Amino acid sequence: MSKPKLLVGRPTYPEIIDRLRTHFDVSDNQADRSWTPETWTKALSEHVVALCVGIEPVNESVLSACPQLRMCANLSVGYNNFDVPAMTRHKVLATNAPDVLNETTADFGFALMMAAARRVTESEIYIRNGEWNNWRYDQFPGMEIHHSTLGIIGMGRIGQGIAKRGAWGFGMRVLYNNRTRLDTAIEAECKASYVSKQALLQQADHVVLVLPYSKESHHTIGAAELALMKPTATLTNIARGGIVDDAALAIALQKGQIAAAGLDVFEGEPRLNPELMKCRNIVMTPHIASSTRATRLAMANLATDNLIAFFSEGKALTPLNPEVLGQA
Repeated sequence: MSKPKLLVGRPTYPEIIDRLRTHFDVSDNQADRSWTPETWTKALSEHVVALCVGIEPVNESVLSACPQLRMCANLSVGYNNFDVPAMTRHKVLATNAPDVLNETTADFGFALMMAAARRVTESEIYIRNGEWNNWRYDQFPGMEIHHSTLGIIGMGRIGQGIAKRGAWGFGMRVLYNNRTRLDTAIEAECKASYVSKQALLQQADHVVLVLPYSKESHHTIGAAELALMKPTATLTNIARGGIVDDAALAIALQKGQIAAAGLDVFEGEPRLNPELMKCRNIVMTPHIASSTRATRLAMANLATDNLIAFFSEGKALTPLNPEVLGQA
C-alpha cells in the first residue's frame, strides 16, 4: 500500500524527517528553497498532507487548487497562516502545536522585557563601538523591574507563565486584559488583577503582548494606545507581527513617548520597518521566543504526532477544526 504524500514546507530536524518517512512519502525542503504563492500552491497540489512552520498560507485560493488535500499541521502554536473556516469548508484538518512551548516562551518574554527595560542592547552597542571610556553614575539608567507594575495583554498559558515570573519572582503587581476574564483560582495563582485595556496601558510600567493574531487583534497597540502609556514604560511583543503598529511604535520610541521596546515579531517579517532600525531604545530578536532545541523539537514531534494519528487512526491530538475528523 502506498504511503500518503507529505510536503514539508521548511527545514526541520533530520530525526523528524526520518520519523515522517516511516509513515509518509515525504518531499522535504531541507535546502530551504523559497516559495512564491504559485510554487507553494503547485507543490501542495501534488500532496495530500503538509507540515508547515506557521508561515505557509493555506487559504481559499490554495485550497481551491488542492482538492486532494486532507490535512495541514503547523509546528507552531500560532496559525494565522491557516484560514480555518475555509479549511473546514474544504474538509481539510488543521492542527497546531500548543502548550509544549509555554515555559520556554514565557522565559524569553520576560528576558526580552528585562533587556528592554535595562537597556541591554543599547549599552552593548555603546561598548562595541568603543565609546566606553569611563564609568559614570548616570550611564544608561533603566527602568526597575522588581516591585513595578506588569501589564499582560493576552492571558493564555504563556501570559500566565509571565505573570507568575513577575509576581512570584520579582514581586511585581500584575494586571491583565483578556478576551474573557480568568477563573478566580487562576487569578490567585498568578497574583493577577483583571482590568480594561485602557487602565492597563495607563498603569503598567511594562506591557507584554501575548495574544493571538486575528483581524480583531490587528494593531491592538497603535498610536492611540501608545499615547496612553507612561513615558517610562516599556512594550514587549512576543505574540505576532501586526498586533503592534510598528510605524506608530517607531515614532513613539523616537519621540521618547515610551522608554523602550522589546520585539521578537514584526509586521511583514522578516522585513522590518526601517524606522525601527533608527531607534536606539529597542531590543530586537528574529522570532526566537520558543527557540531552544528541546522545545522546537517537541513542537515538531507534536505536529508529527498529529499527522500520524490522523492517517493511522482518524484522530488528532490538537485539532483546530475537530468537526472535520471523520469527514476528510
